[in-house]
Amino acid sequence: MPIAVDIDVMLARRKMSVGELAERVGITPANLAVLKNGRAKAVRFTTLAALCEVLECQPGDLLRWEPEDAVDG
Repeated sequence: MPIAVDIDVMLARRKMSVGELAERVGITPANLAVLKNGRAKAVRFTTLAALCEVLECQPGDLLRWEPEDAVDG
């Protein structure tokens, strides 16, 4: 998927655990892991806003677009 998730980067910068972030955001650690590992198909704006509030960052600090590899055909 061309959307990369950089929650790990922000967790490291904030010296925060996944469990602490999940608790403060109000989601399960399992759901946070799905998002963090790039396996989520979608993210609610309310969840994104909560992540940004807790991590004191902008959405662009957590999500970025990467072009898919071009396939010669």
